[in-house]
Amino acid sequence: MSRTRNLSPWASWMLRLEATALGDPFPSGADAATLREWRSRARDRVRALLGDRPARVPPDVEATGAVDCGPYTRERVVFDADATMSVPAYLLVPHGRARPGPALLALHGHGPGKGAICALDPGDGHDAGGRYAHDLATRGYVVLAPDARCFGERADWNPPDHYACDTNLVSAVLFGDDPLAQNLWDLTVALDVLGDHPLVDRDRLGVIGFSFGGTLAFFLAALDDRVRAAVVSGYVSSLRAAHRVPWNLCGSQIAHGMVAAVEHVDVGACVAGRAPLLVETGAEDLIFPLEAARETVAALHELCDALGAPRETVVHHVFDGEHQYDGAAVAGFLDRFLPVGSGGR
Repeated sequence: MSRTRNLSPWASWMLRLEATALGDPFPSGADAATLREWRSRARDRVRALLGDRPARVPPDVEATGAVDCGPYTRERVVFDADATMSVPAYLLVPHGRARPGPALLALHGHGPGKGAICALDPGDGHDAGGRYAHDLATRGYVVLAPDARCFGERADWNPPDHYACDTNLVSAVLFGDDPLAQNLWDLTVALDVLGDHPLVDRDRLGVIGFSFGGTLAFFLAALDDRVRAAVVSGYVSSLRAAHRVPWNLCGSQIAHGMVAAVEHVDVGACVAGRAPLLVETGAEDLIFPLEAARETVAALHELCDALGAPRETVVHHVFDGEHQYDGAAVAGFLDRFLPVGSGGR
C-alpha cells in the first residue's frame, strides 16, 4: 500500500501555518489590566520583529524642480535614508498654506510608484490605487509622497518574469535584512524631512496608504509616535488570512519569523489609544478578507475600552468593492482628527 505524500511546497507551508501557534494572542474578554499588559508586550514584539535600524545619516534634502499643479505646487525632492540609499519623493505644497499646519505621508501601492497617487498620468485617478496624494494636497494638506524601494524611480530593471519585491528579498535575506524594515526606516527619515518643512507643524503628521502602501502606513503608525493619524486602505485583516491566499503577500510586506510573532491586531494595538486609525476594506476583497478585518477592528475596539480611549478613534469603513482604494471616509476622518482648518492656513 502506497503512502500519502505531499509534493507541493505551498501545501507544506499551509500545513506549517496550521501547526504554528501565535506566541501571545490577543486575550479577548480579559480585564483591562491584562489587556494593557498585553498591549505593552505587543509593542515590544513589533519593534523586535523589525530589528535594529541602520546608522543615521544627514538627509541632505535636495529639491530638483517644481511644477504648478493649480491648487498646489509639486516639487521633486531627494533625500538620503542610509549610507547606501537615497529616496526620491514628490512634495505637494498647497498655495493657500501660509503658516505651519498638518501634513501627510502618502504611500503608494504596487504599481508605477509615487506618480500614480500624485495624478501625474492621465487615467490614474480612478484605478484601484486612487490618487490620494493629489486629492489631499487639493484639500490643503502638505503631502510628501516617496517611492518605496523597487518602485518608481527606485525600480531596477528586472526580466518580465521576475517580481521586483521578491528579487529584492533574495538580496535582503543574503544580508540578514528585511525589505519591510528597510522601507520603514526610509519612512522614518521621510517624517524627519516632512516635519522640518517650514509650513508643517511637526506635531500634526499623518500617514495614508493603500495595499502595499497600507502595509507601510500601518507599521509606520505602530512604530513612530510622530504619526498622529493613520489611514490604512486594503491591508488590515490578519496575516494568517492573507497568507492563505496564494501569490498574495510580496517580498516587501513580510519579515523573518513574522507568522509566529505578530498579527495585525498586534500592529493595530500599537496605534489604538494613541493615534486615530481609519481602516478601509472592500466587502469583496479576496486578499485581505473582510471577516478577518472585522475581527481585528473588534479587538482594537475592546482594547480602546481597556485604555479608556473612545472607540470612535478606530474607524472601520466597509465599502462595496474589491481590493481597491475607496476614500469616501477619508476627508471626514481627517477633518475630525487632523483638520486643516485649525491653523493649517
